[in-house]
Amino acid sequence: MMFETLIKFFKFCDEENRKKFTGSIIVGIFNSLFMALRIAAVAVMLRGVIGTAIYKLPFETKTIWISFAIMCVSIVGGIITRKVTAMWQCEGGYRTCAKKRIEIAEHLRYLPMGYFNKNSLGEITSVTTNTMEAVGDIATRAVMMVFQGLLDTALIVVMLFFFDWRIALVALAGFSLFEFVNLFMRLAVKNVSADKIRVDAAEIGKVLEYIQGIAEVKAYNLVGKRNRELNEVIDRRKKTLIKMEMSCIPVSNIQSLVAKLTGVAMMIASIFFYLNNTMTLADCSTMLVCSFMLFNALEAGGNYSALLRTIDLGVTKASAILNLPTMDIEGKKNMAGEVSPSLQPASQSSATPTPRGNAPKTPDHFIEACSVDFSYDTGSKNPRKIIDNISLSIPERTTTAIVGPSGGGKTTFCHLLARFWDVDSGKVTLNGTDVRDYSMDDLMKNYSFVFQNVYLFHDTIANNIRFGQPDAPMEKVIAAAKKACCHDFISALPNGYDTVIGEGGASLSGGERQRISIARAIMKDSPIIILDEATANVDPENERDLMAAINELTKEKTVIMIAHRLKTVRNADQIVVIDRGRIAEQGNHEELVAKGGIYSRFITSRKEAVSWKL
Repeated sequence: MMFETLIKFFKFCDEENRKKFTGSIIVGIFNSLFMALRIAAVAVMLRGVIGTAIYKLPFETKTIWISFAIMCVSIVGGIITRKVTAMWQCEGGYRTCAKKRIEIAEHLRYLPMGYFNKNSLGEITSVTTNTMEAVGDIATRAVMMVFQGLLDTALIVVMLFFFDWRIALVALAGFSLFEFVNLFMRLAVKNVSADKIRVDAAEIGKVLEYIQGIAEVKAYNLVGKRNRELNEVIDRRKKTLIKMEMSCIPVSNIQSLVAKLTGVAMMIASIFFYLNNTMTLADCSTMLVCSFMLFNALEAGGNYSALLRTIDLGVTKASAILNLPTMDIEGKKNMAGEVSPSLQPASQSSATPTPRGNAPKTPDHFIEACSVDFSYDTGSKNPRKIIDNISLSIPERTTTAIVGPSGGGKTTFCHLLARFWDVDSGKVTLNGTDVRDYSMDDLMKNYSFVFQNVYLFHDTIANNIRFGQPDAPMEKVIAAAKKACCHDFISALPNGYDTVIGEGGASLSGGERQRISIARAIMKDSPIIILDEATANVDPENERDLMAAINELTKEKTVIMIAHRLKTVRNADQIVVIDRGRIAEQGNHEELVAKGGIYSRFITSRKEAVSWKL
């Protein structure tokens, strides 16, 4: 099992860092040889001293120099090889950790959004933090110390065969017994290691949930309940870690006892052979010294071997994320940000509105949904059908408003248009070509999004605006901010555009976050804009500026908006009412009001709500 873990760890590393680890092993072999030379240095000196004291042989000065030279080679070589090994191991470990984090982040970009519904944020965060930290730090140290301990001990045992094969066999028997006991240590932590991985993820998930929902927790006076849940998770992790340590300690003590008793056995055997005149005093003395040296490295490596199971599980979990099937991200065509004019759009229905502005006869960003079906939890026994046989045409440079009851499938349908998910059946086309036939990165260049809940990163305001164009000059950032009506409030901040905002944009108001999000979308300058209730939670003071920002963003664009406000819906080129996953009504404002259906009732309820006064 130990070597399986070592092999799995090496396969997990990328080729560049695998070379570093391989190099560190090769250098480690030389390090072990240099360490083993200490036995030769001791043997040379003891033979010289004992020969003079017992056999009255002349003591030659060169004996001291030979022993000193061997010891110097051993010490200097050991220092150099140990430094090189440590450096390569650290570089390989930390670079592997960094690259795998980036690789996981890139991989997550191309997973269907459904994955994030079925997997907790704590699970993903735990893998990218705890697991990768273990790989970068603990795993590297544990794997290399275990391997180095085995290597050092093996070379010393081999060298003992050159002095006395009987003592070498005693050492080999002790080495085998040590590894047998060490197997029980790894088995003892096998189940606890899996529990540790689970409680790590549970703790991170509960902490994130508590922090992100602290406002609701306070508002509903759930502080005690939530504290209790968080404390229970933390306490469970504490007990798991204690259990893991307690399962190792008894076996570790037995392992240490085996190492010490093996040294004692070597000493007793050496003295016995000397007294029976089958071993010289010099060799006996050398063996006595070796009995103290033999298990130092192995004992240290053996204690670390308990962590191998945790490392094995961590690498397995990280690999499991990387092996999750992504959507077809390469596609069959390369859009390069634009659709080839030769690609003809699918036929339009007579109900399709005429594109506004000077749109070409063959639209460049024509979107069509053809008999689209989509369900959540498709792998379960009871999948939830959200979109049911929807067909819709959205010509270039038109505004399509999507309205309907909450939970009717509006947001899901917009996500399907942008291929956040793949449809179960039917297809979504852009300029007549299935969106699945384009590379994901090129497809995304054509879409900008402004969501109801805006997420800003813990960075400067300027970097949040230039998020889609990291190298954009400051002039473009300011120009986008002015168009989004946020230049004035940004300039009033202590550090202006260099002001660092908290994670999620917590230090800004909702309207300010929305306008920065719009400035970000303006910077991206995509031809298709999807607005998901972008004005739903904006106060009246910010609404005017926000609407001006949206108007600037949507000029000469294909706009798809989910909205509940009458003033943002009534001027749309077409209005689509989605109810229970189906298109219930479709037309412009006047047509739908005249029908007296869902939309008409929606308008009436909005007018009544506006008329309420205190």
